[in-house]
Amino acid sequence: MPSGTQDASLAQFYDAHHSWLQGWLRQRLGCQHDAADLSQDTFIQVVAARNVQDIQEPRAFLVTLAKRVMFNFWRRRDIEQAYLEELAGLPTGCVPSEEDRALVLEALQQIDAILGALKPNVREVFLLSQLHELTYRDIGERLNMPVITVRRYMTQAMRACWLASIH
Repeated sequence: MPSGTQDASLAQFYDAHHSWLQGWLRQRLGCQHDAADLSQDTFIQVVAARNVQDIQEPRAFLVTLAKRVMFNFWRRRDIEQAYLEELAGLPTGCVPSEEDRALVLEALQQIDAILGALKPNVREVFLLSQLHELTYRDIGERLNMPVITVRRYMTQAMRACWLASIH
């Protein structure tokens, strides 16, 4: 389809559903500003997902995308809140600048996304190794799995981290 026709279809789709979606989000979030932001994020997902003329059930499709966008929004908010709580406990001279805070939050969100994409057993092995500094043998005993499985899971986790670092 020519780009002009596709742009017109997208504009019509947006005009037909934007107000409804923003209202749906406002009911769930309780905040007009967050609803406006998340409705825009949802429509960005629409653009990335497919040609709007192929969407059979527009509202069901938008709700599915909006739920994903809301989930990510809440995860980001939870991470930010936990980080700010940790910062509140620091002495005044140790508090990072706003720029450093933003960089750390971005890194934390990326780490959360990487860990969230791992299978639960792989994630648990990785966290036991990296945060608790357990040996592979200790992890195997704790999780009742052979050391070779622990190694395989660590390889998977490290590969995911490496791939995320090059993208």
